[in-house]
Amino acid sequence: MEKKEMLYEGKAKKVFATEDENYVIVSYKDDATANDGEKKGTIAGKGVINNRMSNYLMQLLEKNGVPSHFVEEINDTDTVVKKVSIVPLEVIIRNISAGHFASRYGVEEGIVFDEPTIEFSYKNDDLHDPLLNAYHAIALKLATREEIELIKSMAFKVNDVLKAYFKELGVTLVDFKLEFGKTADGSIVLADEISPDTCRFWDSETGEKLDKDRFRRDMGGVEDAYKEMMKRVFGE
Repeated sequence: MEKKEMLYEGKAKKVFATEDENYVIVSYKDDATANDGEKKGTIAGKGVINNRMSNYLMQLLEKNGVPSHFVEEINDTDTVVKKVSIVPLEVIIRNISAGHFASRYGVEEGIVFDEPTIEFSYKNDDLHDPLLNAYHAIALKLATREEIELIKSMAFKVNDVLKAYFKELGVTLVDFKLEFGKTADGSIVLADEISPDTCRFWDSETGEKLDKDRFRRDMGGVEDAYKEMMKRVFGE
């Protein structure tokens, strides 16, 4: 498939039309942002790592019964995906306290929950992605009750599969953000990406952060952390 006109440019990706209206090409960038876009920078090699890792994990999830938008990886930064209309809910699964959860509720990072938590935020940059519950989402017509229940079950399934997968690689899956989209026929599929940009990964032995928190918190070693995750997944 060929790239046609650019349809959209986000913080981390560009989306291009193709000759088929049912498919688009996603092109991953090295650009990085944090704190609602206030902090901007570049993480060398991030586009390649996020593209390849996300595609690999989407295919792993497909094999475990979670449908996704993935179609075909064209090259290191570009992938063909099904064209979807994104459900404007960010879905966050947390296994351990960290980030906003820890600061919002005044608890330390690193508390392992008895069972995973789920939270939704309204995907709206102007409003800074406020937290909402299922009743709010239905009232705002962001999704139906049935769609929310399906999204919840898919998100917990993603957690089960990825938590077990990363454990084998010596990585603890702390938390992560998912997005879902609707295909032309109305089916809900996993969309966006699964990468060190959207997940918190801690080394199981040392607790070392191997994700975008190193950029958010000016910890240094950002590129090395992303490369380490690439190495764990692909052995490269």
